[in-house]
Amino acid sequence: MPTNQQIMKNTITTGSITAGLLKPEQAQRFLQQTFEATALGGLIRTETRRAKTGEVDKIGIDSRILRKKTEDTDDGYRAKPKFDKVEYATTAVRLPWEITEESLRENIEGESFEDIVTNLMTTQLGIDLEDLYINGDEATPSDDEDYNFLKINDGWLKQMQTGSHIVDRSAVENGNLTLDVFYKTLEAMPNKFNNGTLKWLVAPSTKQKWEQYLLEQSINNGGGLSDSVMRAPGGVEFVSVPRMPADQILLTNPKNLIVVNTYDVKIRKTTEGEKAIMQDKRFYVVHLDFDPVIEEKDAAVLVEGLFQ
Repeated sequence: MPTNQQIMKNTITTGSITAGLLKPEQAQRFLQQTFEATALGGLIRTETRRAKTGEVDKIGIDSRILRKKTEDTDDGYRAKPKFDKVEYATTAVRLPWEITEESLRENIEGESFEDIVTNLMTTQLGIDLEDLYINGDEATPSDDEDYNFLKINDGWLKQMQTGSHIVDRSAVENGNLTLDVFYKTLEAMPNKFNNGTLKWLVAPSTKQKWEQYLLEQSINNGGGLSDSVMRAPGGVEFVSVPRMPADQILLTNPKNLIVVNTYDVKIRKTTEGEKAIMQDKRFYVVHLDFDPVIEEKDAAVLVEGLFQ
């Protein structure tokens, strides 16, 4: 499979508006590498579609579907899968940057400096996208310093405000992080989803505060620190997600979180035109689209208001 740099070299070009459109396999590889740059990339579910709007299919099976057998009798009963759908509508985004020809000439990396910058930009693209998957909010106040970023699309945390289970600070000992917080959160999760696939999605600092709390408890109580409780309270393991808010914990199966992209990934570069000539620069831009959706909102519990 081609690397990001190879994709860039093979497809960046000047010309018409369609120039730079990646082939489906190149688009898939480019998107895969942006996911690989993030904490959740290998855990969540990703879907690549041709249409910018559509549906993601869900399929499930009811429980207790077994029936008693009567010899030589067909009672007409048939177990059936359950089909449902999640609608998506991708939002187009872009990442532009530029490099002066002087930087390329004078940098000790020489022409490879272009590849280095490209790699940094595409890695940051993946990180920023994961940030939006989690924290995006179209209702972000216009005076927020990150308004132009966060308003792009509603992320998973915003979507969970309707249809998911919320544990607020009044139920978590005035915001203190204790073992009771985790068990109250597990109580809010319907048992049918508490099946060994759940994870605690937390900011690294939240996990560290949990470790600090356990260490203090161990010191105060004369030892007896449990490694399993530190690593997996309630039998559920942590996933450290740098872009998770420090005052929130998300309990779900990461595969319940879906990102939909289309194959309409475009990477363009130009060294021509008035600006490129007058400013002696190379201009670059990556175009793509995305929509974060949740397969089953009922299978997610969000803790809010910690450490406040």
